[in-house]
Amino acid sequence: MSKLRPFHLAFPINDIEDTIKWYTKILGCTIGRLDSRWVDFNFFGHQISGHLIDKKDDLSKTNIVDGHNIPVRHFGVILKPNDWKLLSKRLNDSKIEYIIKPNTRFKGEKGEQSTFFITDPSDNVLEFKSFKNDSMIFEN
Repeated sequence: MSKLRPFHLAFPINDIEDTIKWYTKILGCTIGRLDSRWVDFNFFGHQISGHLIDKKDDLSKTNIVDGHNIPVRHFGVILKPNDWKLLSKRLNDSKIEYIIKPNTRFKGEKGEQSTFFITDPSDNVLEFKSFKNDSMIFEN
């Protein structure tokens, strides 16, 4: 298998300045290219692009997963356990509001993972997770 390449994801935003402030100050992302209608970020080694929209989408659809209402439309990254803990602490120190607070799912089972969900200023939902064992990321 070849080395994993960075992904690219474009997502809707309501305000360029709020988005830049949130992704850089809260998550520690750096800015790539910037235009009056879009901004690129280095999102943990991946490229994400916020594109200004003129109307707010309805992003309220959820599915029940492990007893939580998980927003169907979300994105995120799988971090190493220590990086996940550091980000979680950073968000707690920033008094971020969680959709789902940091927790560990499937404790002691195959696929054990720590996860939390937050929203950005445009109500995009982000999930950050960390597996106890990365070999379980794609296992059933």
